[in-house]
Amino acid sequence: SRVRDLFKQAKESSPCIIFLDEIDAVGRRRGSGFSSGGHDEREQTLNAILVEMDGFESADQVIVVAATNRADVLDPALTRPGRFDRQVSVSLPDIKGRYEILTVHAKRVKLGPDVDLRKIARGTPMFSGAELAAIMNEAAVSATMLDKDFIEQEDLEEARDKVRWGRSRKSRVIEEAERIATAYHEAGHAVLQCLLPDGDPLHKVTIIPRGQAMGATFSFPEKDRYGYSLKWIRATMRVVCGGRIAEQHKTGDISSGAAMDIQQLTTLAKAMVLEWGMSDRLGFVKYTPSDQGDVFGHEKEYSEVTAAVIDEEIQRFANEAYEDARQLLEQNWEKVVAVAEALLKHETLTADEVHGLMRGESLDKPSVSDLLAAESRRQREPSVSAPPKRTEEDDDGLDRGVMPHPA
Repeated sequence: SRVRDLFKQAKESSPCIIFLDEIDAVGRRRGSGFSSGGHDEREQTLNAILVEMDGFESADQVIVVAATNRADVLDPALTRPGRFDRQVSVSLPDIKGRYEILTVHAKRVKLGPDVDLRKIARGTPMFSGAELAAIMNEAAVSATMLDKDFIEQEDLEEARDKVRWGRSRKSRVIEEAERIATAYHEAGHAVLQCLLPDGDPLHKVTIIPRGQAMGATFSFPEKDRYGYSLKWIRATMRVVCGGRIAEQHKTGDISSGAAMDIQQLTTLAKAMVLEWGMSDRLGFVKYTPSDQGDVFGHEKEYSEVTAAVIDEEIQRFANEAYEDARQLLEQNWEKVVAVAEALLKHETLTADEVHGLMRGESLDKPSVSDLLAAESRRQREPSVSAPPKRTEEDDDGLDRGVMPHPA
């Protein structure tokens, strides 16, 4: 078979390393369902790998390495002593790692004096190394297309948003009624994000369509998070309710635009009850079934009475979040209006601008209409641009000031 040929070739080429990527494709736990042609072939491949690994001698000088994102579904036979018994967990980079990765990729391009890679690192939690590389490359492409001499901070932030949430669709024609509903929806999220300090701090809010979303409210944690406190969960659940509430309060109608918000709210409420032991009625107990069992589902590990209580508690947590969010927005409705009207005029607001509007301050920046009119005049008139000012190199040692070179 191909497996035997692979191991035979490795022994003949020793010292040698065999690397099996996505080992879970053939190494899933056996006996998890009825047999089929696909299952039979997969199990035969797994058995062949196990037989070949058992046939190794220390003198063969062949190392077998495998990679997977689903170590929890691997067959126990794979991880027994003498096989894949040594496991190395490679987690996503933390903020320090993200900064170092960005610095490596930044050496290929030219950065402007306003670039702060540490800020980008803080704003990219749960990004992989490949995604961070894509951010730098997308920023370089964008800067080149805009005929810039170097990458600016706004290029990096736009690239980050594109990598995570998809390309913005500024040219999409949107009816005014839908645009108003979107502005109030996002304003509801943004205002609650600012009013609830236990949640993640607001980064920016926009009504520019991106991916499948008509608008978005972006928030990033101040530091890497490895767990969720009850205060954070409660604040986050209230923030996700804010969009539907503000939209309905303004328009008197509801839409499917809150689908992802409802999904996030439900996921958190279920986790509170089933996994995190946060329900007083159910106690410090985990009710989620394990992943052992057949492919057609798991038998419940609790009674029908307990199942009914679980449903009631999930509903209670979700309803409490919705009601609290509704009361907060009604008490601060003038702030929602200020942010929504500014979004209709400017389309995108930073966190500082939102906080200023909530304090009653005016926003001193050109509207989208002003920018479009200025761009139209600029295209009709010849322009002469001065070269960028030279500044001292930052202490990160990165080259700054000339044309970027996208990969």
